[in-house]
Amino acid sequence: MSNTVNVAIIGAGFAGLTAAIRLQQRGNTSFMIFERAAEVGGTWRDNIYPGCGCDIPSPLYSMSFAPNPDWSRMYSGQPEILAYIKQTVTQFNLRSHIRFNTEIVRTEFSEAEGVWRLTDRVGREVTARVVIVAIGPLNRPVRPSLPGLADFQGTTFHSSEWDPNYDFMGKRVAVIGTGASAIQFIPQIAPHTQQLHVFQRTAPWVLPRPDRAFSPREQRWFRRLPLLQRLQRELIYWRSELGGLLFMGNEWLGRITREAAVAHIAAAIQDPELRRKVTPNYRVGCKRILISNDYYPALARPNVELVTDGIDHVTSTGIVTHDGTERPVDAIIFGTGFVVSEFMVDLHIRGRGGRSLFGEWHESSAEAYQGTTVSGYPNLLVLVGPNTGLAHNSIIHIMESQVNYVLDYLRVLEKAGPGAYLDVKPKAQRAYNEMVQQKLSTTVWASGCKSWYQTATGKNTTLLHTLTVSFRRNTRHLRVGDYELLRAPVPAVI
Repeated sequence: MSNTVNVAIIGAGFAGLTAAIRLQQRGNTSFMIFERAAEVGGTWRDNIYPGCGCDIPSPLYSMSFAPNPDWSRMYSGQPEILAYIKQTVTQFNLRSHIRFNTEIVRTEFSEAEGVWRLTDRVGREVTARVVIVAIGPLNRPVRPSLPGLADFQGTTFHSSEWDPNYDFMGKRVAVIGTGASAIQFIPQIAPHTQQLHVFQRTAPWVLPRPDRAFSPREQRWFRRLPLLQRLQRELIYWRSELGGLLFMGNEWLGRITREAAVAHIAAAIQDPELRRKVTPNYRVGCKRILISNDYYPALARPNVELVTDGIDHVTSTGIVTHDGTERPVDAIIFGTGFVVSEFMVDLHIRGRGGRSLFGEWHESSAEAYQGTTVSGYPNLLVLVGPNTGLAHNSIIHIMESQVNYVLDYLRVLEKAGPGAYLDVKPKAQRAYNEMVQQKLSTTVWASGCKSWYQTATGKNTTLLHTLTVSFRRNTRHLRVGDYELLRAPVPAVI
């Protein structure tokens, strides 16, 4: 592989590909994407569990510069989303810029030369002036530490590592967790099992999914008049953005959303005890709101049991809850999500003075400036970094906003000449994050519940503190005064 590039991109999911395409459109062809797997797609490549899909409508959950008139449904499933990603790679001729099966494990900044040196798992090295980290947060599955789990004689796997060859027919199955993945695959496997035990720690708020198929006529019109699909995208965006006010603390939106969720329970579940179990006891929006039309009917099936007693331990043949009840099972599936708030990955990033990025984040919590740059790590930009996650809109909108920022960063860097590098000032980063945490303290996420948005200390390092329209405006241009412009004594030739 080439030993030097202007820009190295780590990760070939939506974020990394968005950055690459925008670089290409800008005329910068000296870039390379390093992907640890054999194919593009990130989380949409890895998650193949039945029912896997997106909670954001497809016309919006797509790149603004690569609309797809052929979406089959308003909410497309994983196979169609992955196909779209691959199609986009082909459309923009990106495959020659991707190094597959290349996992970058070490990235070190040289102050003397003003470059980053990247090393992959087999020891190959590449030098880059700028590094874009686009690994995303949904890549490290959470597996609960349950006493006795190692002694279980049946089958176990996490939803993100789904075993497509496992035959559920006639089996006794336990699902641990009732998050976004679990409520998608539970309805798919429930009809095939002899008995399905769903172990719930905290009930999620669930709303109906307003899904529908796109007709061939609609698809034809989208192809003939792209403006129509652009208008549809805008309408979905602004409707979603209005819904974001719920999370910012709007009580009226909170009330009508709760009423809709309670009505959804009542329409699907007749048993009063089951209704009680699935009704959350926290403010709507404090944890992720889920959407599904078939989750509650699946729980109401005669062969499905919702278990709310905590798990005490696992035996070789089953699961024992705190009340002493043992439920024999043939398989345990973990629908327990991912480590998100801690940003733990198998990648070592060393900045100025040998500082360790993920080591610092692990010790004191993840922070960045505009969710994108980090003091002490010049010419390094993180996509979908700290406090850029969303609960109401498309994360691709955030990615595109950050890439706007990246491009302006590169413009400033190029104007400064060879050997220059930009490092965000500690004071600017500190002030920005104090503002972020102050604003988050007034949102619904600070209303008292515990969620994967937060670190063990309760700090929200995951979610955006404002609406996406504000973030887009704030990341349109670099505030040069918030950065130090430094020069390497012996600039490397890139």
